[in-house]
Amino acid sequence: MSDAPQTRPSRNGFSEISSKPKDRPETGTLSAPVRVALGVLLVVAVATVWVTNRLLTDRFTAATRNRAELRLALYGGNLMSELQRNSIVPQLLARDPALIAALQSKDYSRSTQRLISYVQEIGAASLILLDADGRVVAATDRSRLGEQHRGEAPFVDAVRSKGTIFSLVPREAGGYMFAYSRRIEAQSGILGVIVVEVDLQKFEQAWAGISDAVLVTDSQGAIILATESRWRGLTEEEALKRQTPVSAIERAIKATADWTALPADAYVQGEAVMRVENRLPFRGWRIVSFTTYQSVRERVNGVLALEIMGFALMLALAFYAMGRRTALRLVLFQRESAELRRLNQRLQREIAERERVQENLAVAEQTLAQSSKLAALGEMAAAVSHELNQPLAAMKTYLAGARLLLKRNRPEEALAGFGRIDDLIERMGAITKQLKSYARKGGEEFHPVNLSDALASSLAMMEPQLRQRKVRLTRIMPDEPVWVMGDRVRIEQVIINLLRNALDATKSVEDPEVEIILAAGETATLTVRDNGGGIEDFDSLFEPFYTTKQPGDGVGLGLAISSGIVNDLGGRLTARNGQNGGAVFEMQLPILEGGVEAAE
Repeated sequence: MSDAPQTRPSRNGFSEISSKPKDRPETGTLSAPVRVALGVLLVVAVATVWVTNRLLTDRFTAATRNRAELRLALYGGNLMSELQRNSIVPQLLARDPALIAALQSKDYSRSTQRLISYVQEIGAASLILLDADGRVVAATDRSRLGEQHRGEAPFVDAVRSKGTIFSLVPREAGGYMFAYSRRIEAQSGILGVIVVEVDLQKFEQAWAGISDAVLVTDSQGAIILATESRWRGLTEEEALKRQTPVSAIERAIKATADWTALPADAYVQGEAVMRVENRLPFRGWRIVSFTTYQSVRERVNGVLALEIMGFALMLALAFYAMGRRTALRLVLFQRESAELRRLNQRLQREIAERERVQENLAVAEQTLAQSSKLAALGEMAAAVSHELNQPLAAMKTYLAGARLLLKRNRPEEALAGFGRIDDLIERMGAITKQLKSYARKGGEEFHPVNLSDALASSLAMMEPQLRQRKVRLTRIMPDEPVWVMGDRVRIEQVIINLLRNALDATKSVEDPEVEIILAAGETATLTVRDNGGGIEDFDSLFEPFYTTKQPGDGVGLGLAISSGIVNDLGGRLTARNGQNGGAVFEMQLPILEGGVEAAE
């Protein structure tokens, strides 16, 4: 038998070279040059691993600290945003005529429901109305009605001060209550106090889902917010001493090995952790996070494993080369080298071809991404322009009326007009927020909506156009409220679009008429009829940018957006021509059986 190498086809189409030597020369002891070479290789390997460990440890530790600082700045920003957003609420509610009237007349039958409607828009934890004696007369949590808070800080400080007061009150069940309060007064004196509780506990829940341990302290160093509930009320030093092995800090922080020599900022039960602190621009508060070194160790170990593997391969190749001393092995190496060169050339050609394909694909992807961005930008700009025209027109009308009322020395009525303008501004903000969610297709939280109230609010928005066009409006409403689950602002947006289309359709009619019918059966159905020219193209009616109006009167997004909103609410929007002419639009939504009580 010959010792020549044999070639056989492999699975991937290339040739594999194998050799079956009959006799293998015996390997004696290693010579002095070989032993020196192996010693040098071992020293180089140890030195390389040690230097790499030091450099990468410092680098990855700095990167981890930067990420922790950025995350802590984000946490602090979210906390300050929540506090600032709620700080203006007491000032607004202290001027609410309905609450002032309720405190003066001692009639609080509708005050609780009014606060509930406010808290859904504000996003606060709860709203509490106290009378002059500190008794809870209205609250979003009905179980708190009748409680006495005369001696507590939110009531006492608010009565003594003319501004908005922030209070930090310990709770009996543990933790703290964060509240803004302001007194409500009239010419007769102080009527009561409005208290807005801020929900900061949600940040603890969000922080607990991350591997870091986070806490917030007040100006005295006491912990008021923390991912571990037992930390509240303690100082940072006391909290770390009282940690048990099953606590959140033990689960979140994995200690690094002693040989890494990572710089420890703090120690938790003997374990080294990275501590990052940031000051909040609010009453001397501080926010602190403890970050694990685990990610640093894993990344460094990954690189070190590759280096050790490389040196191990080099050592194996060295022993492999030393074993091939005979001429037959040299010939085999030559043949294998020639085959490897041919394979390498083929591989290089394939790599070059794949690189060209990748470059062409990257150019195509960039072109497609830019086109998609431009298309999305154009559609969003058109949608914003379309949905904000109606509130802007109404604001212009209310401003003109308020100016005229001020000239006639009727400031109370002018203030009512300014209140409507404020509502329109909030509505514009809600519309822009919903346009974003329309692009994301996110999941909004729905609430019970009374379609009668939504229709009344929409008609109030359209009041200037209806009065200017002198349209005869007919409304057929049921005796009982019609409840559905949804977003009131989005439902009002659909109703306004349908009314605006009806007004546009009756521009050329001498006696314009619009009929609105609200009915409740298996579904809640809102019908809008007009006596205009009717619908010609049903196939393109709900497509974006399809319109029959003159240029400048519309962009063709109203029905497309309305159809998308109704579909998101689980209903459908249909259109047809009436028997006596004109167009008929029907919005059908799933009815809420039992009204608000069933939803609760």
